[in-house]
Amino acid sequence: MVKKWLVDKAVQFQEINIDEQPQYIDQVREMGFMAAPIIVKDTLSFSGFRPTELAKLI
Repeated sequence: MVKKWLVDKAVQFQEINIDEQPQYIDQVREMGFMAAPIIVKDTLSFSGFRPTELAKLI
């Protein structure tokens, strides 16, 4: 749902798939996240589909 929301709102993003790029798993854990998707932009970071937080990316 996050990816669809970003595409629908024409928000540019870089997708990192931790199944295909496991080198990012430790970084995700160090940030305190245990579930994906994780959204990071500048000082904003959160996990999951949160439309209110996603709107801050626009």
